[in-house]
Parts: sequence; structure tokens; C-alpha cells
Amino acid sequence: MIRNDSARIDPKRRATIDYKKKQFATPSFQQQDYPHRLNLYHVPPTAEIRLEDFEQWAIDRLRILAELEACSFRNKTPAETTEHIKPLLEKWLRLDANSSSAHGCTETRLQDQRRKDHYSHFILRLAFSSTEDLRRRFTRVEGALFRLRFQTENARERQDFVASLSLDWEAVPDQEKRTLAQDLLNATPNLKKSDIEDGGWFKVDFETVPELVEARRIFVKGGKAYVPSKEQMSIVLAGFHDRLEQGLELTARALPRLDEDDRLSPILNHLSNNFAIPDSTLADSDTALSGATINASSIDPLSAHFPLCMRNLHMTLRKNNHLKHFGRLQYTLFLKGLGLTMEDCLIFWRQSFKLITDETFNKEYRYNIRHTYGDVGGDAVRRGRGYSPFSCQKILTEHPPGSGESHGCPYRHFSVDNLTSLLQVTGVNDRDVLRGVKEDVDKKRFHIACNRVFEWAHKTEIRQVKDDGTWKTADLDTIVHPNTYFKRSYLLKRGLAGDSGQSQADNMEM
Repeated sequence: MIRNDSARIDPKRRATIDYKKKQFATPSFQQQDYPHRLNLYHVPPTAEIRLEDFEQWAIDRLRILAELEACSFRNKTPAETTEHIKPLLEKWLRLDANSSSAHGCTETRLQDQRRKDHYSHFILRLAFSSTEDLRRRFTRVEGALFRLRFQTENARERQDFVASLSLDWEAVPDQEKRTLAQDLLNATPNLKKSDIEDGGWFKVDFETVPELVEARRIFVKGGKAYVPSKEQMSIVLAGFHDRLEQGLELTARALPRLDEDDRLSPILNHLSNNFAIPDSTLADSDTALSGATINASSIDPLSAHFPLCMRNLHMTLRKNNHLKHFGRLQYTLFLKGLGLTMEDCLIFWRQSFKLITDETFNKEYRYNIRHTYGDVGGDAVRRGRGYSPFSCQKILTEHPPGSGESHGCPYRHFSVDNLTSLLQVTGVNDRDVLRGVKEDVDKKRFHIACNRVFEWAHKTEIRQVKDDGTWKTADLDTIVHPNTYFKRSYLLKRGLAGDSGQSQADNMEM
């Protein structure tokens, strides 16, 4: 006779164990304190926040990470990157030092800034832990952000932060320092004898400081690397990377549980899709151009300031006197973003479609143009406003062009040969630029290729506005919208540096 074990769960039946008791024994939600500006993000946040803050904080942090990655792709030096990112950090992810407040780290303003930084990091962990590629990119740009903050931190507060860490390093005793003095002196560049005895030294596994080992800047013996205190950033950064990689692995395992939450999943999916190129919308202030005449007859001369996607549409329209549906939609919305009125837009398209009669135009095309502007169709909310101009992210990811169509992004949808020919037709003949564009396209960095061409075509003007200080660094951030490309090109070429307008970052919306 077979004995029944009442404690045994039949594998063919669904286990009825309460998952809350099994996985979340006694959850506790509490407000956390942030004594330091820097953070290794080891402890997840546990307090409640609004859903609006959940999304907006993640968007603000994603702006910074996208710019950091763009700086890396464009081979900016650390000094150039710091100069470029610092004003953006002040705007989107500000973190003030304890010394900036009379009450120290307990001031509400500092706690709110650090809470936003803490939560936004873990929100993006959820968004970017699903695939190996996203985890690797997120670790790289978060490491770059941490390095930048560590280097620019107040010396005293940096030391307080380092002292609070429980990193796996061991202080080298005085006796061992004296024994290895000559070896340390020979292996460590720019080291004086006095530094050996007076300075602090740490002993860590050599795998934790690959940068120092590769550059031959430290002494290694018995698998241990002897690191001077001045190189402690490499140790802290290695600890940051290790903890982040482990945290992302754990987060990836927990992601399936979020599928049941229909509030968070769409937000996280949208954030991860926008990691390559942050999505953006165009504010009314970005359509205003001082001294510019925008009407049906001015489009041809203004096309010299168009990005390649719109330049290609304009050239195809002039060549064939026609564009297919998605090409018309993409180009019409771009012209609308320039400030072209609906009446002038109707005139522009009617003059461009030379091979058809007025009756055919009114029957097949007029309504679509009016609908784009919101003059007809749609609901009451959109009526009067119509559709927004397409961002780079939307052009890259939606409605890829088919045979005979001209819309889309040439950097993504053209072959390398056709792209090179188009660039040369538009005046880009520099071999280094063409080679850089090819490398960017091969690595799927399409918006970086576009920015590379823009910087080459406006290198003299950009240098001028930087030298005379009429444009802020934020006014020259990475372009992620065709209409931003046009406005910036127009202002630079016309020399209207004093009217640089609001940075596109003000209007980015994930």
C-alpha cells in the first residue's frame, strides 16, 4: 500500500502557496535619508510616489544618459563632456552639495533632489534590464554619469562618501609599504618617495581595477593590485559597476511579475524603446523664427537648412512633382512645424503637383492636408491643432519606406552607396565626415551620423557662438528632431545668435 504524504505537493496540481508569504514576507515602506550627494544605488527605494513622478523622473534621467552616450559616440574628451553635460544636469537632474545648505544634508531641497536621483535610477533599471544589450548600455552610461559626479564632487564630501562605503579593499600596513617601496616607486607613474610613506594605499584584487592594470599605473603582486589613494576613483567605479551589474541581473528575473501591472508596463516599454534616441515633441516656441518669412514661395531657399530626410523629400518632390502618402504626411508636418500656415501649405502642394488638375487635387489631396492641420476631422481636443511634426525617433521606428517611397530616414533606410551619393549631392564631400557617417550607420547610430553632418556643415558658426558665448551649451545639445535641425541651422547661418531660442530639451517628452 502506498503511503500518502499530506505535506507533499502533487506536481500535476497547481501549488496553492501564497506568493506573498513566500516572496514578500514582511514588506516595509519607509522614507530614506540621503547623507551624501553620491550614491551607489545599493538599496532600492521603498516609499510611495505618484505615477506622474514615476514617469517624469525617469524621462529627466534618460535625457542625461542619452546625452552622455551621444558625447561618447562623438568622441568628446572628458573635459568637453563635462562642459556639455553640466548645464543639463543643473536643469534636469540637479544635485547640490551638502555645503550649499546651512542645514546640511537634512534640508528638504537636498533630500528631494536626491530622492529623485535615487528613484529615477531604479525606474530605469526596470526599463533597461530586459536584454543583455540594454543592461550593458545602461551600465556604461550610468558609470559615466557616476564618474563625472565623482570627479566634480567637493573633496571633503567625496572622502566622507568613500569612507561610508564597505568596499572590498584592504589598507596596506606601513611595514609592507616600506618593504615594497622601491617596487611601488617603479611601477606607479609620477610617484614621489614621500607619497609612499605619507599617502594612503589600498590592496585589492587586480581584476577590480582593469583600467589601472591595462595602463600599467599600479604595482601588482600575488594577484593583488596596490592602489594609491589618488587612484581610488577606479576602485569606487569598479565597485559601482559590479553592484549595478548584479542588480540588473536580479531585476531581470523579477520583470515577469510586472507584466500584470498595466500601469507600469507601457511606461517601461516606452522608456526602453527611446533609449537609442529620446523622443521629442515640438513646442510653439520652436516654430518662431525672428526675421524669417515662411510662405509657399520661400520653401525652396529655406530647404538649404533642412535635415537630410526632409531635403530628400523636397528634392524628390521637385523631381517627380509628386510624393506618396507617408512622404506627404512626413513633409507636411515638418512644414507645419516651420510655421507654414495651412493656406500657404495648400498653395505649396498645389504648385508642386504640376501634373494633375485642380479637380484631382481638391478631390484626392486637399482634405488630407486640412486634416493634418486639424481643420477637419478628429476629436474636439485635436481640432484646431492637428498632428505634431514627426521626431527622429518616430521617423526611424514607424512606417519604413517601401518601393517608390521617399519618406523615412536616409541614414537608416538607404544603402551606404545611395546615402553617400545623396550626401555628396547636398554638398558633403569631406572624406573624414563620410567615413564617420559610414561607421555610425554600421553601428546603428543614425542620429549621431546626422549630428556629425550638421556639425561639419556649421563648424565655423558653432565655433563663433561658442567663442563669443552667445549660445549656451544646452542650445547645442544633440539634435533629435528635424525641426530643431532646421531652426538651429537657420539661426547659425543667419548669425542670429542672440535668438537661439529655447533648447529642444525643454520640449522632450518620452
